[in-house]
Amino acid sequence: MFIEPQLGRSNRPGKSGWIEVICGCMFSGKTEELIRRLNRALIAKQKVEIFKPTIDTRYHDQKIVSHSEREIRSTPVNFANDIILLAGDCDVVGIDEAQFFDDAIVEVCNTLANSGKRVIVAGLDMDYEGNPFGPMPNLLAVAEFVTKVHAICAATGELASFSFRLSAKDSQVLLGEKDAYEARSRQAFFADLKKRKD
Repeated sequence: MFIEPQLGRSNRPGKSGWIEVICGCMFSGKTEELIRRLNRALIAKQKVEIFKPTIDTRYHDQKIVSHSEREIRSTPVNFANDIILLAGDCDVVGIDEAQFFDDAIVEVCNTLANSGKRVIVAGLDMDYEGNPFGPMPNLLAVAEFVTKVHAICAATGELASFSFRLSAKDSQVLLGEKDAYEARSRQAFFADLKKRKD
């Protein structure tokens, strides 16, 4: 379990900010872990602002909701740069589904961290073909803390770190749940990908 390096509010000038990234495949608990960390910050009486991309309406238009139905309020935004405008004087910024933002999300997170904020970002590190997803590799590179979470492979019961798309649709972004994706271990993922291509 991730233990926050600094939980209390700091009134000292030039307080240090940082970036935490929670990544993994579908159904690995990324959003669950994001919500857990944000709730701990709220318990510590920190000012928290939470954002998600507008296109993610799977469970709720505004709230961030995990697969296990834990939820927390959030502000949907169209563009990464909107986050800087809306974050205000908060202590902690939470961002879910970061892979759906454009590359500007990396500079946004750096700007927020450089201003003394704790930035917690969750997102898929790989797409349905097993390739790095959007801005996530660059976010992982600039983060002070990286947590990779795993799911359970729907085919083998082993640890899974890949998201296998059940349909043959080939757009990189396809919102879906268990009807559209399954978690896969490395061996099962590449075996199923090969079958599809053959």
